[in-house]
Amino acid sequence: MPFQNEFFKSAFSVDNIIFGFDSENLKVLLIKRAYDPFMGEWALPGDLVRPDEDLDEAAFRVLDELTGVKDVYLDQVHTFGGVNRHPKGRVITVAYYSLINIKNVSIRAASFADQVAWKEIRSIDKLAFDHYEIMQTCLKRLRRDVKFRPIGFELLPPKFTLTELQRLYESVLEQDMDKRNFRKKILSMNVLKHLEEQQQNVAHRPAMLYSFDSEKYASAKENGFIFEL
Repeated sequence: MPFQNEFFKSAFSVDNIIFGFDSENLKVLLIKRAYDPFMGEWALPGDLVRPDEDLDEAAFRVLDELTGVKDVYLDQVHTFGGVNRHPKGRVITVAYYSLINIKNVSIRAASFADQVAWKEIRSIDKLAFDHYEIMQTCLKRLRRDVKFRPIGFELLPPKFTLTELQRLYESVLEQDMDKRNFRKKILSMNVLKHLEEQQQNVAHRPAMLYSFDSEKYASAKENGFIFEL
């Protein structure tokens, strides 16, 4: 039937929302577009899916081509299919998100990315296409996940202080936490290693260092433990 041809005129794209933490603020990785549409505006690292690749493969390729970031875990979050979301035609996009420690990756702009940069979440009020909506959707997912899964530790260095850990959760959740209650809660979970080490070369009194004990967490999870902040 001729009308069925209309169903094959849509394109697919992938958009990557890469969250990072710099010890103070939650940030997201953005590109400044070198070409139209939305030339000169900041956007998420995304592009069309090639006819010969699947969605996950496209997400990794696009992220590498535009920003130089590779070998990260990407979690598929949501599909956005607004009819007029792309000015050149019907494009349905699948959003992926990831958490990384900013210090562990190097970034570089390439392809149609004129610039690539980490931007503080709170400083962003608009993006190209519907990317601001996509970012906010993934941010809600992140805030839900950090409360019930220990994924926040991926944003920290291997050794961290309890103050740094608290600052991370406050930054992600955008809420202040009582210091005593936070420490009591996180230590009661028994998923941290006390390293018997202190900070080095700091102007203030050095704090004790900890690390996340993934083996202890996995064992506790098998016995019904639920991570919840």
